[in-house]
Amino acid sequence: MVRLDIKNLSIRFGAIHALKNINMQIYVNEILSVIGPANSGKTTFLRMLNRLNELETDFKMNGEVEFDGKDINGLDVQILRKKIGMVFALPLPLPLSVFDNVAYGARMHGINNKKKLQEIVEIALKAAYLWEEVKDRLDVSAFKLSGGQQQRLCVARTLAVEPEVILFDEPCSGLDPISTAKVEEAMLKLKQNYTIVLVTNNVKQAARVGDRTAFFLSGELIEIDKTDKIFTAPSDQRTDGYIRGKFG
Repeated sequence: MVRLDIKNLSIRFGAIHALKNINMQIYVNEILSVIGPANSGKTTFLRMLNRLNELETDFKMNGEVEFDGKDINGLDVQILRKKIGMVFALPLPLPLSVFDNVAYGARMHGINNKKKLQEIVEIALKAAYLWEEVKDRLDVSAFKLSGGQQQRLCVARTLAVEPEVILFDEPCSGLDPISTAKVEEAMLKLKQNYTIVLVTNNVKQAARVGDRTAFFLSGELIEIDKTDKIFTAPSDQRTDGYIRGKFG
């Protein structure tokens, strides 16, 4: 089942042609890894999926992005970003307690019942595989958590507003291998209930967690296929060259 359908998508920021005629689909309950060198359009593509590019000056878009069959440009942007959440490269906890970080979005959407909030926070922290590590420290500042825990806290904060899609923009770029493994483990389990799009500069990570992988280069989608095929028998020599570390 198709969750996101991208049709003839082109994006410009002034004179910069960031994405060029992208056509692809993203399916329910899959992890799509997106790889490519710097300035290939990966993050622009990711930010397009919940309309964050609109915050940039000189942004122009042609083509369509459909979410569950509806053009995202026709949807209320706040509702869209609730349904399509994003976790950024660096953990960005709020200057609040662990509990209040996770409850923040629910409160913003009008939920103030203490018992309901406690339920939402526990469910979200368990889904982000952080509950056992923080259940006795819910009142401490989020800044007292390790970097890896802060990143999973940001995942929990996203999950608390019940999205359908989670966008990850290089979520492990600043993490040690153990913290990276925990975030990857969380992603693999989360795909049972969510669609995940992962932009990563770590091709080994893309291979570990992606059901399919898309390779971007200079704003173009070079190919998209099952991850095993991309990493063993890609259709394009440029994909093979990037994966082998010949450029990028």
